[in-house]
Amino acid sequence: MRGGRGAGGREGRTRGKPTPLKDAVRAWARKAGVARRLDQARAVEEWAERVGPQIATVTRADSVTPDGLLRVQVASAAWATELSLMTPRILARLNEGRESKIRDIRWIAGPLDRP
Repeated sequence: MRGGRGAGGREGRTRGKPTPLKDAVRAWARKAGVARRLDQARAVEEWAERVGPQIATVTRADSVTPDGLLRVQVASAAWATELSLMTPRILARLNEGRESKIRDIRWIAGPLDRP
């Protein structure tokens, strides 16, 4: 029975090859909007790799808001000022190959509490 009530009384299920779990999770994440947020969150994970060792030493990416604002802790106000001038280049590096873009960076001067 296609599209109606099948075995077990489930609506809309057809018999055939089962969907691999990873494909089902991806489809759900995309539909629920979670995939976009996960893509944005990868910017935090990839921070050191994308910005390079010199910048990574004096910064720590903290979080990304749903609208794409990346919050970054910076070791000093002087570095925060310098990095704010570099924001367009850093955004280009962060957004390269990314589906869900980081729209801006908030540089927050203060001590870096490394985990």
